[in-house]
Amino acid sequence: MNAIYILWLRQLKRYFRSKSRIIGSVAQPLMFLLALGFGFGPIYQKAGGGNYIEFLAPGIIAMGILFTAVFSGIEIIWDRQFGFLKETLVAPVSRLQIMIGRTLGGATVACAQGIIVFLVSLLVGFKPILTMLPVGLLFMILIALLFTALGTAIASLLDDMQGFQLIMNFLVMPTFFLSGALFPFQGLPKALVLISSLNPLSYGVDGLRLAFIGSSHFSLSANLGFLTVIVIIFMAIGSYLFSKIQI
Repeated sequence: MNAIYILWLRQLKRYFRSKSRIIGSVAQPLMFLLALGFGFGPIYQKAGGGNYIEFLAPGIIAMGILFTAVFSGIEIIWDRQFGFLKETLVAPVSRLQIMIGRTLGGATVACAQGIIVFLVSLLVGFKPILTMLPVGLLFMILIALLFTALGTAIASLLDDMQGFQLIMNFLVMPTFFLSGALFPFQGLPKALVLISSLNPLSYGVDGLRLAFIGSSHFSLSANLGFLTVIVIIFMAIGSYLFSKIQI
């Protein structure tokens, strides 16, 4: 347990020591929130959808978590190239504990990112249901764990940072755009709804939207159940692949 705590703390220190990283990771979600929220807001309202900022904010919060969580995996490649990973792996600690510590650290950082985006969204007019904030935080944690484990799994297979970024961009952007973060599922072609229903982030976004504004496409139990199962599966895959890293 000490090893898990140390690795978790190390991830947090890395994040909060870099002010430029914090600012940079907020800039993209803020741009989406402002540009899309106010740009498409009048059109969305005329179409009978109501306040677009209210609809969009949960998706942008999930976006902030997604990007931070997935790209935390690049630190494994960085540590491998500079020899830090070798020092960690030769320690008298199981690789499972190392993986859990790194994943929890990356997920905590991603959750912190989501909270920052949530606070920023309040400044631009987002008004969440305050009594459901704990449920929203639960979904933020599940999203962070899921995609941190995914980033760890993919980084465990690679030793090139450029290759990791290319693969992540190929996966992350479709995952985000097909999650219902920017548009409702109602009225979409059936094929697109089916694809989006297989996207794990869709259940995270829908859960956040249910918690914060009381509107959702799936039920609360479906969102929680699906995300929990996928988190367990990805954690298991990430642990297995991390255990196979050659140093």
